Amino acid sequence: MSAAGSYTAKFTDGPLEGKTIRTDFASDGEPQARLSVPADTAGDKRYLYRRSSGIEYAESDRPSAVDYRYVEAVLG
Repeated sequence: MSAAGSYTAKFTDGPLEGKTIRTDFASDGEPQARLSVPADTAGDKRYLYRRSSGIEYAESDRPSAVDYRYVEAVLG
């Protein structure tokens, strides 16, 4: 994990709907605007997700969980 800390990214739709991953905050301390997640299949397929409006806080002024919406699958 980076010195900036981490949070839980929650996928609200698309191929990863209902799944979560732990990811680092961006260098400016904000949640990542976009996430590119490798697909479980062989090859260079990745899923692109964008941050949406759902944000959760737990005993901190920084988000503990952030919702992400599916954009597209990217090949190689």
